[in-house]
Amino acid sequence: MAKRADITYFGAGPAALPTSVLESAAEALLNYNNTGLGIAEHSHRSQHAADIIKEAKADLVTYLDIPDDYEILFMMGGGSGEFSAILYNLVGAWVTKKKAAILKQLGVAKEEDADQEALVAELRKAVDGKLKLDYLVTGAWSLKSYQEAERLLGPEHVNMAVDSRTVNDGKYGKIPDESTWKLSEDAALVYYCDNETVGGVEFPKFPEVLAPKDDGTGPIVVADMSSNILSRKVPVKNFSIVFFGAQKNLGVAGVTVAIIKKSLLPPSCPQPSPSLMRKLGLPIAPIIFSYETIAKNNSLYNTLSIFDVYIAGQVLKKLLETFPDKAAGQEALANKKAALIYEALEAYPDIYKIVPDKSVRSRMNVCFRVAKNGETEKAEADFVKQSAAIGLTGLKGHRSVGGIRASNYNSLSLAGAEKLVKFLHDFATA
Repeated sequence: MAKRADITYFGAGPAALPTSVLESAAEALLNYNNTGLGIAEHSHRSQHAADIIKEAKADLVTYLDIPDDYEILFMMGGGSGEFSAILYNLVGAWVTKKKAAILKQLGVAKEEDADQEALVAELRKAVDGKLKLDYLVTGAWSLKSYQEAERLLGPEHVNMAVDSRTVNDGKYGKIPDESTWKLSEDAALVYYCDNETVGGVEFPKFPEVLAPKDDGTGPIVVADMSSNILSRKVPVKNFSIVFFGAQKNLGVAGVTVAIIKKSLLPPSCPQPSPSLMRKLGLPIAPIIFSYETIAKNNSLYNTLSIFDVYIAGQVLKKLLETFPDKAAGQEALANKKAALIYEALEAYPDIYKIVPDKSVRSRMNVCFRVAKNGETEKAEADFVKQSAAIGLTGLKGHRSVGGIRASNYNSLSLAGAEKLVKFLHDFATA
């Protein structure tokens, strides 16, 4: 029977967690802070829960240097739930801003003082002619988000501003030059997935074309960082929303984090009334996906899994203890591990073929194919079998694309990466 110390896990998610975090979580699950109850048994309305949320927020702010004008929400529904949430909330924010502009044109200060038929007519005209959501599609997850937007809002309002398959023979693996991006004017949002786990594609930096202007204005940029959050510094001020599931670098599946610019929340930008949205033929957010509702209730509108938040908080505390320079320290380590693995693959070009273009290789998910004597299927099966025999597990590629995928999440130690590197050499030369 394998012991935990025998295994180096490269699965794409859920990912491994630091053993010390699991040990403290196991203790807390039985008896949290000597209360006689496990953490999962305490009320989410208790002071224990409030303190756990407060500490996790504070540590996330510290680690990522999140500015004061952002709110942090703990939600449920995963990244896929956020595909819907960003649409509901940012379409609502777009309507709120358009409504304010139209009221000004009509010469009235308050919505209730306006001619309602005229207001709705002008808003309908704006929705029909100007409402657009932009998506940069660079892999399987950004495609799913784009498809969800089409399903909820209709394809006439959704713009695939980037389709990376057009520059890579119909496959993902490159990101087109920014000069070719077909961005809409005044889009309700511009979404992209910072790291695509299936194809191993990662944006090397924040796209310059999306950067805010000196006066702070610019696109409403939304990033899904589910698989690379906490692995490098993030220019948070460039984003309107950053969201991520916890199960890669932060914790366990069950909690999702959204970092939201406060200017998108009340009192600056309250959501339109449901009746107005119905008149405009636009979708209304389920209450658990309403950012303003979750923010108003300190992430406790409904029963949040405090145990999941606790684990996330413990991971953050360990990161802060390990890296005095916070995200920059983890970034240096992540880069070092990724460089070692890619260098080992490049040393044997006849055996290993790295899938994505070098310019967009993911530091988190190293995707490659294996071939020996002209055979790929057998070679990859042998690779997975032999690696597992020495405790290197979770290396099989995503079911939709096959191949091999070595996930280099924060929990992977440098020694674990070096063990994989040695195996890559040994397998190639056997």
